[in-house]
Parts: sequence; structure tokens; C-alpha cells
Amino acid sequence: MNQATDEYDVIVLGAGPVGENLADRTRAAGLSTVIVERELVGGECSYWACVPSKSLLRPVLARAEARQVPGLREAVGGPLAAADVFAHRDKEVGNWKDDGALTWLESAGIDLVRGHGRLVGPRRVAVTPPDGSGGEERTLTARHAVAVCTGTRAALPDMPGIAEARPWTSREATSSGTVPERLIIVGGGVVAAEMATAWCGLGSRVTVLVRGSGLLNRIEPFAGELVAETLREAGAEIRTGTSVKGLARPGGAEGPVTVILESGEQLEADEVLFATGRAPHTADVGLETVGLEPGGWLTVDETCRVTDVPDGWLYAAGDVNHRALLTHQGKYQARIAGAAIGARARGVERLDTSRWGEYATTADEAAVPQVVFTDPEVAAVGLTAEQAESEGRSIRVVDYDMGQVEGAVLYADGYRGRARMIVDLDRGHLIGVTFVGPGVSELLHSATVAVAGEVPINRLWHAVPSFPTISEIWLRLLEAYRG
Repeated sequence: MNQATDEYDVIVLGAGPVGENLADRTRAAGLSTVIVERELVGGECSYWACVPSKSLLRPVLARAEARQVPGLREAVGGPLAAADVFAHRDKEVGNWKDDGALTWLESAGIDLVRGHGRLVGPRRVAVTPPDGSGGEERTLTARHAVAVCTGTRAALPDMPGIAEARPWTSREATSSGTVPERLIIVGGGVVAAEMATAWCGLGSRVTVLVRGSGLLNRIEPFAGELVAETLREAGAEIRTGTSVKGLARPGGAEGPVTVILESGEQLEADEVLFATGRAPHTADVGLETVGLEPGGWLTVDETCRVTDVPDGWLYAAGDVNHRALLTHQGKYQARIAGAAIGARARGVERLDTSRWGEYATTADEAAVPQVVFTDPEVAAVGLTAEQAESEGRSIRVVDYDMGQVEGAVLYADGYRGRARMIVDLDRGHLIGVTFVGPGVSELLHSATVAVAGEVPINRLWHAVPSFPTISEIWLRLLEAYRG
């Protein structure tokens, strides 16, 4: 990497997928760009979240689907080879080395400075080199923009015994090389549901403690219900309305951990995973030096420019702005922010930030797609029925049993799933779609195109699905809508 200069057009804090995409767009606009990263280039998603979790989940889900295929279920009756699963996971994350990412940075003409970067005033970033590197602190200056793309960290609650118990967060849950005999998972969101699926499939005796009424409560209620049903059939215990008040691990890291419930009941496990939300990585990036409160989420406009900083030089893309905590959505923001930085650097004064405009992150509030890789899979985009109603929209909700679609019948014996589409009656197009069932993740982009494109419901009637595929669910939903 060329590190001869300390002055660049653009400085990016964080080399995860968001920082990489933003830097790629500013370089494409002809701007000199440097990324500052204190861990691995590729970020949380590549090494401790999306990639390793899906590597763990893929064999679990493939086996579950194979067991629903006549003539094949008998061949996959035994346990998974955990060592092979872990070896494949390790390969997919590059054994937690970022050599491949470095090659890409160099090919894109993006410089890298390793170390902890923090703002020390407008357009200025001080970089403390990694421990043991022997380097000196450097100060980088940006001519046009600094972008904060530092993501989030697992949020652990403040409760007695948690420091001594050293619970798993999502990082330990996706990188462990051993299968705990007993695993307690605290939480009911995506991480909790996916890790319960993965570790139950790998042989752990899993107990999920959900403070609320069920799993995946930000998606349509039937999604969490179907996932919970399958988890219970696989041997997991799911307890709702359950709060944890403390932990104890008197025997140290090698001993069991005791989870103390609000009711006074005590549960014992070999490991406990807290999947209780995320917090922004902004406590130590120098926000106070530019008049912002450290440790909080950053408020941005449609181009991801931080609204509370004068002169418009500071941007925040990805999880740190709290618009949509998903890797693909952060990359979307990064592409728009990078293009906006490039346009403004060229002197363009008025950018098209209208709804669905070239420089507007409209999808963050209108068409956010998400897949939960559980058994069954959950795929959703746009609003839920409850969200649409809370906004005062006039809607029609159409549900259909996916097990009645011929493609689903052929896909799996006893296919269980459900589909829902939500039509805005005033506008005449879809504003939300949810699929639950084996293999539905690949249906999601068609729904995302329909929602983001605001395709009229009558035009969708002419989009003919192939027979016999699961995508014929679109025809069934439209037939049900037309009556």
C-alpha cells in the first residue's frame, strides 16, 4: 500500500463491507482515498457475523431439507461432522486473515493505514498504530470528506456476574471450534434464532430465553411461530416472557455457567450467549472534537452526511447511523454516500435527493430486505401489517399457505410455510412481502424489486411465474387478492 502521504481527498474509518464500498465509489469518482482499520480488513460481517454464521448454518439447513425428500432422508440420518463444519467455516473466513481483502484494496487503488483512527478536529484523523507495531501516531487530513463506517458491537446488559462469567457474544458464537453440550441463548432476535438453529443442529442442547412473547418480533408474527415450532421439534427449549437478572461462573472459563432468572430460578449450561442487541462503535472515534456526543448513533441526511456537523464534510454509513442494521443495506448507503461525496467534490451543488432519487437512501425506510437463515427460512421486505397500520395506511393483507404451491410440494415432503403480501390500496402497489419456508431466501429479490419499483399490482399479474417452482406463490397471492 502507498502510505507516503498524510493528505487525501477522503478518509474512511472502518474497513468492513461498508467502508470498502464507500471507498470504492470515491476512488471511482477520481478521489484519493485511505481506509483506517484497527482489526481485519473485511470487518465484522466477513469474520464474525454473516459469513461464518451462514457457514455454520448451511449444513444444518441442507440436512433438514434433505430429510424432507423421499428416498434421501434415510441417507442423512446421522449427526453432522462438526469438525468438518468448523474447518469449512474457517476456510470461508480466511482463517481470520485478511490477505485477500488487501489484494482487492491494492487493485482498487485504495490506501490502508492500520491502527485506531479517531477524529481530532474537522477533516483530521489521528491514527494510533496497533500494539507492538513500533509505529508512530500519524495525523491524516481530508480535503473533502471523512466517513465513519465503524459499525456496531454486541451490547451486553449491566447485570451482576456478567464480567466474571464471560458470556458468548455473536463473535464467540460464530467462531467457536467446539460444540457446547448445553447452550443457553438470551434473546429473541435474528442472532438468537439463527444461532439456536446452528448449535442445535450441531448437537448442543439449546435453551432460548426470550423476554418478549416470541421470536423475531420485528417480522410478521407467523414467522417467529414457525421457526419456534421447528426448533422445538429439533429438541430446543424456548421460554418466552423470561428475564435474566444475573450470571455466575465460580469455576472460571472451564466450568459451567449459572443463569439466574428474575423468578429466582437457576439454569446451568456450558456456555451462555447474549444476543440482546447492538451498540454503535462511536465511543472512541473522537466525535467530541467536532461537537458531537461520543458513543451514540449518528444522525444523517439522505446522502448519509451527518446533519449536526457544519460544512458537510462528515459522513456516516452503515450501522452507525441506525437506519438499517444490515450489511447489504450499509453497502447500499455506502454506494450512495460515496457517489454524493464525489459529486460534491466536483462542485455539483444540487443533488437529486428526492424519493428514489440518485443520491437518496430511500430504500432504508421503504424497501429493506432481510433473510433469517433458520429452519424454515424467513425472508421479508418492506413493512409488516402492523407497521403499515400504525402509519395510518389503507391496506389489504393477503396470506397463502406455501405448502399448497406445487413447486413447494415437490421441494419438500410436508412443506410448511406461509406467504403474506401487503397492498397499499390508495397507491395500488405492494409495500411489504414476507415468505416463510424452506428455500424462500431466493424469492426475496423479486419481492424487493416489486416494492422498491412500486410496481402496480395489476402489472404484477402479467409477471408469469414458471411451473412448477416455489415462485408460483406470486400467482396464488395475486389470485387471492383478485378474489
